[in-house]
Amino acid sequence: MHDDDHLLARDLAERAGQRLLELRARGGESDVLRKAGDRQSHEFLIAQFAELRPDDLVLSEEAADNSARLAAERVWIVDPLDGTREFGEPGRTDWAVHVALWEKAAANGAGDLTAGAVALPAQGRVLSTADPAGPAGDGEPGATAAPLRIVVSRSRPPEFVRDISGLINAELVPLGSAGAKVAAVVSGEVDAYIHGGGFYEWDTAAPVAVARAAGFYASRIDGSPLVYNQAELLMPDILVCRPALAGSLLQAIREVTNAS
Repeated sequence: MHDDDHLLARDLAERAGQRLLELRARGGESDVLRKAGDRQSHEFLIAQFAELRPDDLVLSEEAADNSARLAAERVWIVDPLDGTREFGEPGRTDWAVHVALWEKAAANGAGDLTAGAVALPAQGRVLSTADPAGPAGDGEPGATAAPLRIVVSRSRPPEFVRDISGLINAELVPLGSAGAKVAAVVSGEVDAYIHGGGFYEWDTAAPVAVARAAGFYASRIDGSPLVYNQAELLMPDILVCRPALAGSLLQAIREVTNAS
């Protein structure tokens, strides 16, 4: 790993985000704006990787998949504009730029995420593995604690998460981009992010890298590991939360999904 991969991820996410802010400020029809945002952010990132990390491969939502990445030592996994729907809606701030690095040498040669950044341009902040901030107040809530706040998909919240909110003392908070959701967990605005129903590696790679670096728990909803740079890019589900909540949330998920 290059010593400055963490800084590069942060810098590229931030710079791509600034370009998206400038594009958005010029206005225009929403669908045209969304398409332009996806394309321009992707083109910027690809050009930067070609210049700064020419030997690395890139997996981007906005490009055809290159199967050579499966044998590569280093793969950048990027979502040039996560939360495209929200980007096209004036006033919304829950969209993001994701930049993550996967390296084959990590996790004892099994490969894992080693760096990442989530830029939230409309919120004026970037969360990064270069400067992670640990979870605040990680005690397990007691019986009289305020409801847990679980952030969910704004457009397609899973039914089983609604069932969880009925099983435990929880409030569901809809939000856009997966990066914005994980950022809300890391910043302490909510307690957990739970999603099922499928998304892709680029949706979660950078958010998971950032969450892990900050000391948060991240897994599939059955507790199995989140793995990246796989042949199958579809990722079924995710749980991100403070470590002290993981056990109780996994148990609640098992109960409402009738998992063994």
